[in-house]
Amino acid sequence: MSQSSYGRMWDAAQGALEYLLEDEYPTMQLHPQKDRMQVFQTLATFYLRYLKIFRALEEVYDQLVHPQKRRVVHQVLEGVMGRLVELKNEMVELEFSEFHYFDDILQDLKMTPEDLEVPIPRYFVREKMRALKEREKMLAHILAKGGRQEDKSVPVPSMSIERAIWLLQVSERARQGRLRARFMKAILQDEQRKLQSSSSSILDPDCAATCIQKVWRGYRDRTRVKKECLEEMIFLGMIPAQQPTPTPAQLHAHQLASRRHGMQQEHEAEYQRALANIKESVQCVDGPDIKESLQEQIRQWFIECRDATGKFPDFPSPEDGGSASIFAQKTPEQVAAEFAAKEEEREKKKKSKEDKDKKGNDRKKKKKEKKGKMKGKKGKGDTEEEEKGWKMTPSNFLPTVVEGAKLYKEVWHYRDEKQNFIQSFDAQLVREEKRLEVEEELRVQVDELMRQELKNLKLVVDRDKGKKKKKVKKSSKKKKKKGRKTGKKKKKEKDLTADRTIESLYEELVLEGFIIRPRNIKLSDYIGEYSYLGTTLRQADIEPMPSLSDVRQLIALYGILPLGSQCVHERGPLIRAVLLTGPAGVGKKMLVHALCNETGANLFDLSPSTLAGKYPGKSGLQFLLHMVFKVARQLQPSVIWIGDAEKTFYKKVPKLEKEMEPKRLKKNLPKVLKSIKPEDRVLVVGTTRRPFDADIKPLCKVYKKIILIPRPDYASRFTLWKELLQAGGAQLGPKLDLSSLAKVTDGYTQGHILQAIQTVLNSYRLNQQTKRPLTAVEFIPPLARLDPVYKEEEEAFKTWYSRTPLGKKRARAARASEEEADLKKGKTKGGKLQTKGKEGKNKKRKKKK
Repeated sequence: MSQSSYGRMWDAAQGALEYLLEDEYPTMQLHPQKDRMQVFQTLATFYLRYLKIFRALEEVYDQLVHPQKRRVVHQVLEGVMGRLVELKNEMVELEFSEFHYFDDILQDLKMTPEDLEVPIPRYFVREKMRALKEREKMLAHILAKGGRQEDKSVPVPSMSIERAIWLLQVSERARQGRLRARFMKAILQDEQRKLQSSSSSILDPDCAATCIQKVWRGYRDRTRVKKECLEEMIFLGMIPAQQPTPTPAQLHAHQLASRRHGMQQEHEAEYQRALANIKESVQCVDGPDIKESLQEQIRQWFIECRDATGKFPDFPSPEDGGSASIFAQKTPEQVAAEFAAKEEEREKKKKSKEDKDKKGNDRKKKKKEKKGKMKGKKGKGDTEEEEKGWKMTPSNFLPTVVEGAKLYKEVWHYRDEKQNFIQSFDAQLVREEKRLEVEEELRVQVDELMRQELKNLKLVVDRDKGKKKKKVKKSSKKKKKKGRKTGKKKKKEKDLTADRTIESLYEELVLEGFIIRPRNIKLSDYIGEYSYLGTTLRQADIEPMPSLSDVRQLIALYGILPLGSQCVHERGPLIRAVLLTGPAGVGKKMLVHALCNETGANLFDLSPSTLAGKYPGKSGLQFLLHMVFKVARQLQPSVIWIGDAEKTFYKKVPKLEKEMEPKRLKKNLPKVLKSIKPEDRVLVVGTTRRPFDADIKPLCKVYKKIILIPRPDYASRFTLWKELLQAGGAQLGPKLDLSSLAKVTDGYTQGHILQAIQTVLNSYRLNQQTKRPLTAVEFIPPLARLDPVYKEEEEAFKTWYSRTPLGKKRARAARASEEEADLKKGKTKGGKLQTKGKEGKNKKRKKKK
């Protein structure tokens, strides 16, 4: 695609965003809604529409070359990302569930389940690739210096000499037996050929021709039928089509995309140089003219105020905006009136301080009397306020989205870029921006000069000795004193490592094993399908288990977007800690590594097994946590992983684990989490496979967001078998029934399936695929040796999740809806009975007559 094509895509995305903003802004002013289903429909519709716009803007930002256009796209993109997170939070608070299903809305908007995937902006990692490479080099250097190898070799089990000799003998005898069988087969074939040659007679040419035709036609028809069957299976989706090699056009497109990334860096460097050069030229060429025009405007204002009010005005202070506040489209009389009003307010504040003590008692008495009077009136008004229903909370991101859309419409929508084929920066726009900057800088200098000039004018003309200014100075002194008093109240945290550099702290944490290297895994590698029965089950009052696709979306919304964007983390809902829970093998650690790779975050390991025996005592633990969070803030984004999170909040510590002291973090972790501010892109991620062993109250206080990861359903298992087999080098043919494998492995996790594939697909078996294709039966023996996730374990996770704060709210909401439904049914039944009784009485009266 060319730059003009991406320009059209940007235009279409901005148009869709404009329509969406028109639909969304009225909801901020409408009356509160009572129908929860209707509210969810509106929120879900907004969410899906923003998601579509987000996908288009991310593609545009990744490939646009124009530096000024990219800044506008970036502003809108961050606003859309933040709005997505806000809408997700609104839906969670409305439905009391982390997982939502949009089947009906997808059909209305003509979207597929694939459109629900939250795209991960590629600039999160690409724009800081140099820093990531330097960090990788530093980490490798520290590990090599400390003599540690992070990639641990797999331990090989020891074997006795007798066992090794026995294995060698068995394999050698088997080899000799195979050779002997091959020789005997060759001898038998030679004997059969001799017998056939001796007994054979000359055939008739017609019989020979028919024999050859029969063999050829049979071979031709068999190959044709086989080909047609294969095409039919591929068309039905029962066999995945073999991925062809990329075409020359696709390779050329990839080369162009990578070339554009290089052009982006070149144009950005050129733009940064132009910013400095153009600013210098504006200061040199236009600076004196700007200064003179500002002075003339201010002098003219002096004269106009003198003519209107009879005296020279007071010059506004730098806190009030200086001379910029004068020319905000106001007349001299209005400006003078504003300054007079400010002076009156200052005098009133001084008088009010003296009268506060006297009026305080009177106000208290009046409030008590008002409360007594309003007790009788509160009945109807308060109930009306309580019954108003749901109302959308004000957004922190809509103003930025609106500002970006307005900037696009004013500057870029109607701008002709046909001549700018290279898509370099626009010098005229840069000059306008820098002119405003230079004007603001010069205004400060001009204000100082004009204050002195005004003082001289007052001394000469009005004979004003500046008594008012002394009063202002006194007030400023008081303000300073107040500031000092408030400053004493705030307590600064002690820096336990003030004498050490970040590099030394980083090195110590790496050598102690608290900073580890994340594996090269992306979120797209976490395979899972969309749940197609979620809406149906919820309509039947059955809470469905979430799908792996839903888990991917939550990791993107709660982890990747806030960690990747500073704007989203500061303004969006603050998420300090996330807990990933589920059976063993569902991919909890994989998601932690994917979270670090997609955002370029540092990975800190504070698991109980890593903490065991290190930094003993309370002071040692405080020093460690201070060191970890200090480095995490300095090198943000950062992910602090706590494996086996249930051990920190054990109900009862097992005897074998008492020496490890797994509950060391229990008291300090909540305090440290409170210190994470919106500007700190630090996320604590806990993983646990036995959450029911922990005390649920302190666990839920630390981890506000809990994501339950279930075992994969049928659709996810089918895609898992297909993708993992292809990644392992398997050739998927008609004899390999993936549907049966997906059905048989009900209850097995992703880890089980991967383990079975790795045991079967060794190098010897892969080489034999052409002669002996893979079959589903080969994977059954390795699966039979593994223990699946039984229903009892899954029910235990469900019951535990129902005891979490969000699960309890969900249960209460379900009970309330059931009670409302029962009440409605009761009313309708009562109404029917009453009408029936009246009809019976009327009939009796008619009979008597």
